[in-house]
Amino acid sequence: MALGQTDARATVAGDSRVVRDLYANDVQGWSPVMTVSSAAELAVELEDRQEAFSDIELDVTPLDVGDDQACVEWIATATHSGPLVVDEEVVIEPTGGRFTLRGVTVADFEGDRIRAFRQYWDEVALLEQLQLLPTE
Repeated sequence: MALGQTDARATVAGDSRVVRDLYANDVQGWSPVMTVSSAAELAVELEDRQEAFSDIELDVTPLDVGDDQACVEWIATATHSGPLVVDEEVVIEPTGGRFTLRGVTVADFEGDRIRAFRQYWDEVALLEQLQLLPTE
């Protein structure tokens, strides 16, 4: 079982190529920006972010790793360099802004594949750093 740089980077970079290798076909996943119930849905979600971020730096620290579960804390720094697809009706155009986001991912494993995951981060902090929230 490994939860670390590869899957965290895939999530930030929108790299759907790793889904087949890392996730169970019926993976259940949640984050502030998505809910998925299959590897196919996860691949689509990641593809929607594929061009959104560049110059990605990622630091992953394992917090708790057991037989069937892992919890890691991560810090991602990237540039918002392409359109970010939120849903079919909302696309956030690139700001060119650089941001740092701290988060936690908890994953449940079945063998060597992730069968469920939850990701937590402060979405407001991200929007503030990209200057996408109204200022007073």
